[in-house]
Amino acid sequence: MTTARIDEAAETLVIAGAGQRPTTAELIGPRARVDARVTGGGKTWKATFPLRASRWGGPELPLPTGDYELRIAGAEFGDLLIAPEVLAGVRIAVDGATVRIAAPIDPAYETSEGQATLEGRYVAHPGATENAVFFESFYGRTVGCNPQAIDRALFAQAPDVVRYWSVVDLSVAVPDGAIAVVEGSPEWWRARAASRLLVVNDWLRRRFVRKPGQKVLQTWHGTPLKRLALHRPGFDPRRMAAVVKESRRWDVLLAQNTYSERILRKAYAFFGRPIWVEGYPRNDALVTGDAAGIRGDLGIADGERVLLYAPTWRDDLTEMVDFIDPEELARQTDSVVLVRGHSRTIDTGRDRAGARVIDVTGYPETSKLLLAADVLITDYSSVMFDFSVTGKPMFFLVPDLDHYRGELRGFYFDLATRAPGPLVHSQDELVAALADSAHESVYAERYAAWRAQFNSRDDGHSAERVVARILDQGYVTR
Repeated sequence: MTTARIDEAAETLVIAGAGQRPTTAELIGPRARVDARVTGGGKTWKATFPLRASRWGGPELPLPTGDYELRIAGAEFGDLLIAPEVLAGVRIAVDGATVRIAAPIDPAYETSEGQATLEGRYVAHPGATENAVFFESFYGRTVGCNPQAIDRALFAQAPDVVRYWSVVDLSVAVPDGAIAVVEGSPEWWRARAASRLLVVNDWLRRRFVRKPGQKVLQTWHGTPLKRLALHRPGFDPRRMAAVVKESRRWDVLLAQNTYSERILRKAYAFFGRPIWVEGYPRNDALVTGDAAGIRGDLGIADGERVLLYAPTWRDDLTEMVDFIDPEELARQTDSVVLVRGHSRTIDTGRDRAGARVIDVTGYPETSKLLLAADVLITDYSSVMFDFSVTGKPMFFLVPDLDHYRGELRGFYFDLATRAPGPLVHSQDELVAALADSAHESVYAERYAAWRAQFNSRDDGHSAERVVARILDQGYVTR
């Protein structure tokens, strides 16, 4: 296996060869693929791959970082010569070739010594020197969830505040007017130190040093069914110490409802500091958004029934569970099936494919997918507490219920007795349940009680209220 490294900032990748020209040339990665434009023939030929792509109606962006298989068919090969100029003279054998697209960070900073130098500068930075917010969602893999909704409201109320977004690479689009900073780059370390406010929805990573005058708003990313942090099964002193150390970094914690407030405070030992119970900013879109526009961007025709399959991740698996055959489900139900893997499976899994199947694991905003879907199929994911804002039907595919509840995580309440939709244990049971129009009336009372407990503050104005608190507290100024 031969690997060539390409900087993500490059516009094209050119492969040159001799002899018969290829019939097709592709770069195939786990979450993206591109076709080359092949020219020439006879003595020499050239395949030019674009290293930018547009997905879901969005702007053209660099391809996600990672390893891509170079697949060239129908040509005569010797060795292939790779350009651009930075790789001039690098030859790879076509059999088993890999192209590695890397984030646009100077390779000198990717070494342990380089990162140690940047961390040293970060520690020495006086901090909180800019009227700026440093946003991060799911470790920079997406720009979405509660931080993205807060960004939107902040820009509307205080447009002069500088907004930095932490991203793993430049394939992650940032909001208009915001500044992308690639994790691990000198700009990322500087922005993290200089911002007066950090808004994150998961743990702070790397070496975090609180600067004088700097605040951290932890939005978290879901109302919990499964046990969290200090409540997880098994006694692990190192995990407990890590949880307490992490939660002490937060100044404010955001909760969707009072149920979450009680759990999060105890699960993270978050005592003596405020929890803002304001609903979830990410759910504002479920009240105010336009489903038709989202469906259009996804290429879904008018009148199509849309099923969204969005399971949570498993502590004992690296990839998304495969409890359904999405193409078969689409055929059995005459529907379009959207497949949404958990954020923790973005890097480890590959997009699902098939007729009337759209893998939306890399789609930036889950709330838009919930708005576009007619039906949610999930298991133990907190997405159930968001989708209920819409009042649309949901189904729970839980073939591993006993294992998940009894061994992996445990629950805060009995899902079987309170779920606002049927629990099924196989794809056949799911298809039968989807065909049964009586389920909505059967679960209507449960659904109403569920919404009253979990969605009372999800009124379309959560982000506005959170930003008003941020400005009132002086975390940043207009």
